[in-house]
Amino acid sequence: MRTGEPLPSVEDVLGALATGLWHWDTATGLVSVDAEAARLLGLPAEPATLTESRTRARLHPVDWNEITGVVRLAVAENTLAEVRIRVMDGDGSILRVVRSRSKPSYDPERQTYELIGTLQEVTEPTPGTAAARSAVTGDWRRSREAFLLDAGRALAEARSTAEVLRVVGGLSMPGFSPDGLVVFGVEGDRLTITGQHGHQPGDMNPFSHMPLATDYPAAEVVRTGRAVYLSSPQEYKDRYPVTWPLARVFGRSSWAFLPLTVAGRTMGTWMAAFTYPVAFTPDERAVLTTVARMLAQALSRAGAAESERELTEGLQRSMLPSLGPEIPGMRVAARYIPTGGGLQVGGDWYDMIPLPSGRFALVIGDVQGHDVRAAGLMGQLRIALRAYAAEGHRPDAVLTRASRFLHGVTHATGDDPLTDLRFATCLYAEADPATGMLEIARAGHPDPVIRMADGTVMMRPTTGGLPLGIDPDPDYPTTRFTLEPGETLMLCTDGLIETGGHDMESGWRRLRAILEDHQGDPETLADALVQAVHGPSSHHTTGPLADRREDDIALLLLCRPGDGRDCGCGGAAAAVRRPVRRTLLSVAQDEPDRIAEARRHLRELLHDWNSAEQVDSAVLLVSEMVTNVLVHTDADALLLAEVTGEEAGRRLRVEVFDTGDDLPHKRRPGELASSGRGLMLIGLLADTWGVDPRGEGKSIWFDLCEPTDAPEDAQPVRDGG
Repeated sequence: MRTGEPLPSVEDVLGALATGLWHWDTATGLVSVDAEAARLLGLPAEPATLTESRTRARLHPVDWNEITGVVRLAVAENTLAEVRIRVMDGDGSILRVVRSRSKPSYDPERQTYELIGTLQEVTEPTPGTAAARSAVTGDWRRSREAFLLDAGRALAEARSTAEVLRVVGGLSMPGFSPDGLVVFGVEGDRLTITGQHGHQPGDMNPFSHMPLATDYPAAEVVRTGRAVYLSSPQEYKDRYPVTWPLARVFGRSSWAFLPLTVAGRTMGTWMAAFTYPVAFTPDERAVLTTVARMLAQALSRAGAAESERELTEGLQRSMLPSLGPEIPGMRVAARYIPTGGGLQVGGDWYDMIPLPSGRFALVIGDVQGHDVRAAGLMGQLRIALRAYAAEGHRPDAVLTRASRFLHGVTHATGDDPLTDLRFATCLYAEADPATGMLEIARAGHPDPVIRMADGTVMMRPTTGGLPLGIDPDPDYPTTRFTLEPGETLMLCTDGLIETGGHDMESGWRRLRAILEDHQGDPETLADALVQAVHGPSSHHTTGPLADRREDDIALLLLCRPGDGRDCGCGGAAAAVRRPVRRTLLSVAQDEPDRIAEARRHLRELLHDWNSAEQVDSAVLLVSEMVTNVLVHTDADALLLAEVTGEEAGRRLRVEVFDTGDDLPHKRRPGELASSGRGLMLIGLLADTWGVDPRGEGKSIWFDLCEPTDAPEDAQPVRDGG
């Protein structure tokens, strides 16, 4: 073209470049195209006016949906709308791929869009080639969709702000990945640094607590709610000269600042910085905008969860006591671990209460449920128990009053739909530090466990009553026994026993193994018991079996040190001296089922006895002696069993006491008689035996001496009845 000649028309230029023009007005619902645009859409090469439905029929449905999204984004950011479109023929096959670029405008009164743009054919490279991996290909679109799906899933699974930031820091965007990320929050009228990735500690200090009025991109995004894209250092310097010196030291070439918006409120800014130039095409902006929206939602969820967790943990901590000063002659350790799911609050609790008598009470219990109501009832019940104990009531009276209190609270009349019936299990133990005497009342709670000085572990059966809150006027019998020097008492809720899919029996076997093998003080023993169930004792740290925390756990350990300040957890005192192993059990006239419990109890006492045959004999004799008391007298039976001496030479003494006056005597039962063989069996199986009158009643006793050399096949039976 010679100088001075008129310029060719726009139509001629676009025609030479194989570029068509189109105009779309959503108010009229019509799309106007020139001849070249019509040809690219698979129509006759002549100007035409199409309806939206006819135009949509020529385009791939996924691309049509993308057009509407890109248009809204371009209007919000005042940029060009650019998108690749697959043109379809009448058979549903892809005819060609075109690129559309347009400048959309929006009429807020009519809520309509108007777009004037161009269409140009794009040649798709072969998938898998270097060109196909660039940011202008169909492969890039598929990579982008896969990336957004992965990023959305990872952000949805993040449960804390730290996890959300780790996910964002590890994102690898298709075709362009930032090397520096910063999440800004808002506190009052200042920016805060919520998290960052790709910077050294302290690098972001100049930007922390920056006033929102500062001429800084992140502050502008918070003020306006619109994204800021800076494709070059010069553009940054021109638009934000005040803060450019702060950003220049990082050596970056491009920046994207995007709003973190939830429910229409901008809660912060996400900055993505690049060491290489980025043009921030509409496709790239769409990816960044989508990630920013997902990030805002994830941060909002994580923040709400952390606030809720902090509130519930504070509530639980305020309800649980500190153990206070040491008790002379006793050592106490305690643990509480809430369930891993839900609100992480529940109805389990423990308490230690100083009493007016100079003694102290240990309380452990479990209110039904794992919700806020259970926690609230637990707090009320704990306060009531402390009040009744401070009045000087005995253990049975304390539990009776507590049951009446809980029954009144949970059975309150009214129209409150939140009122539901609840009960609580509880064990109340009053301890005398000077003598080691324990008085225990139990309301439906698991029995206490004793670890003896030589490592023998036994569940200590105690009489009990109904759980608290069921009966307004219940009765709770009291069981008394002495905690000997070197012994440890364990009280726990059923969560410690049954967590991990165990029942009471298998869970007890698991705990007994830990108690028998542990070497250490009560604090380390408490940690060992909790870790054996589900990992670290603090629920703030995820353990290897965290998914097994299906119930709350409360644990109390009471130790009475021996001569060497040893609590039966190993050490020098236990190695030098083997103390007496003793157990005491009562069987009432109306409790014949406890005879089986007595047999099982004796087997546990003799768990390491050398002769299995002698263990069977002892169990048989105990069963006969206790049964005789229940059958031939009107009194209750009291069983006392002691093991003394060194291993492979120990002596077992068993005594059964009753208040009857009639002394037993040998009889000659007939061949078909169902009774009368008790003393005959004692004479045959015991090494020595006798009957001793008492002030009130009598005792019958027998001894068994452990053989020095046990048979090779002698294996003591651990359980049985």
